[in-house]
Amino acid sequence: MRKLIARAVGEGMQSDHARLATFAANRARGAVALDVHLQDGVTRRGALHESGSLRVRFPSPEGEGLSAVFVNTAGGIAGGDRFDTEIAVGEGAHLTLTTAAAEKVYRATGDAATLNITLKAAAGARLAWLPQETILFDRARVSRRIDIDLAEDASLLLCEIVVFGRAAMGERMQSGEFIDRWRLRRGGRLVFAETVRLDGDIGAKLARTAVANGGVAIATR
Repeated sequence: MRKLIARAVGEGMQSDHARLATFAANRARGAVALDVHLQDGVTRRGALHESGSLRVRFPSPEGEGLSAVFVNTAGGIAGGDRFDTEIAVGEGAHLTLTTAAAEKVYRATGDAATLNITLKAAAGARLAWLPQETILFDRARVSRRIDIDLAEDASLLLCEIVVFGRAAMGERMQSGEFIDRWRLRRGGRLVFAETVRLDGDIGAKLARTAVANGGVAIATR
């Protein structure tokens, strides 16, 4: 009997390890590296690299600038996923970036999802980073890093919105982890640095007056 129990326990552990290995092997990976440049007074695409489940599309021609839309074909972000975005806007070029839909970050059973965003704008360039909101579901875990490098006379319009649960659907993020690290350099000098970390009982922390005073969304512009 003891041998049978030991064998059953061993098989159960192997099954758990197999499930974890399968889960890890099926994590979403996506990357986009894009640069644009000015040609005859019009912003044109330069090099474009796409991999995994992250894609970028250019919906329509424009007179001077260029618009691009990110599409995550994975249908959302879960624990252990990783997405990398690198954007470079050449001298005098104009680029506007957005997303096809709000990005949803689902609950994680293990590692946090990782998002790395790098934005560069050369002399006289104009860059607008305007994604739709990021929605965090209960028990979501995500670590995001945004690095921005601007020339002295480049301009940036940036708006990031994070929603902690869909209130209209009766959902609320009670626990999880949200780490958001921003670094902004102009002319090579660090001019803005901020790191937000919310973990554990996020619902209780958002209820505090000094944190969100009961709010369920934050925005940076």
